[in-house]
Amino acid sequence: MTQAEAPVLIEVRNRVGYLTLNRPAGLNAVTLPMVRSLHRQLQDWSDDQAVVAVILRAAGEKAFCAGGDIRSLYDSYQNGGDLHRLFFEEEYALDQYIHAYSKPLLALMNGFVLGGGMGLAQGASLRVISERTRMGMPEVGIGYFPDVGGSYFLPRLPGNLGIYMGLTGNHIDSANALYAGLADYCVRHEHFAELEQRLDEQDWSAPPVQALANLLVSMGCTELPDASFKTLFPAIEKHFGHDNVAAIRESLAGENRPEYRDWAAETLKIIDSRSPLSLSVTLEMLRRGRTLSLAECFRMELHLDRQWFDRGDIIEGVRALIVDKDKTPRWNPPTLTEVAPQRVADFFAGV
Repeated sequence: MTQAEAPVLIEVRNRVGYLTLNRPAGLNAVTLPMVRSLHRQLQDWSDDQAVVAVILRAAGEKAFCAGGDIRSLYDSYQNGGDLHRLFFEEEYALDQYIHAYSKPLLALMNGFVLGGGMGLAQGASLRVISERTRMGMPEVGIGYFPDVGGSYFLPRLPGNLGIYMGLTGNHIDSANALYAGLADYCVRHEHFAELEQRLDEQDWSAPPVQALANLLVSMGCTELPDASFKTLFPAIEKHFGHDNVAAIRESLAGENRPEYRDWAAETLKIIDSRSPLSLSVTLEMLRRGRTLSLAECFRMELHLDRQWFDRGDIIEGVRALIVDKDKTPRWNPPTLTEVAPQRVADFFAGV
């Protein structure tokens, strides 16, 4: 394999380390070798005085990173392997390391930023998106739960926005990403090359994080018009503030305000398509995550993950949506009313 064919490209220019996710045909979905390469290189650069900052970016126009390579984990599990255990342990360790990284780390994101991509990006010092960015934590759609630190960063969004994102799995646009605090700056995608050119010419006499921030202020913005979250915020607060999914569902079904009625009906339809078990565990996880530290959140997610392939809905979700693509998952149980509270509580026992 040549350097250009490697799944992660590594380069240093003008004291800036560049890590490029390089699986554009697979929407830069993260594999275990990529996780290891990223972690190893970040560790090397943390002690390298020749590197003052790191840029995490991706090849291709469609995606920064559309998540983890879930199909490979499914195949391994079905064949009796333990790739899923290794992958999540090491992926979470990488994500947690990024949150505490010793040097400024700028995530430069165009296109889809989903699941595992959010895990890489949300710990970055500076999170830069384009007008084409679409963010989301879509795990409940495949019978999983929003991991990679989602139990930490989703509950810390304004109001109940994180609960809404976690339970629906909906993608949000760049305006909503800025509004929710999931991104710091928006730079138009056609200016990404200019941003890198200016980094090539940057004088690093000032503190690197300040130099990067000044550059982004000059090239980007921190707010975009037409963020639908701004209009929907009162409705999201009302409906997603309940302490169980059945109550959230009932609240949405009772929405009769003209400005929110269609949105509530569509949201209800989405929730009804998700795994009832995943929804119930996700809500409990996000409620717990509000008061936990980052390290405690990652421990909780790993605790859930170690049980989920055997006892959760992910295998059926991946089968229906990714493998067979019949899009008719047979969730277990099939309805919210059949999700016993004790079954949900058992997932968290000993966490």
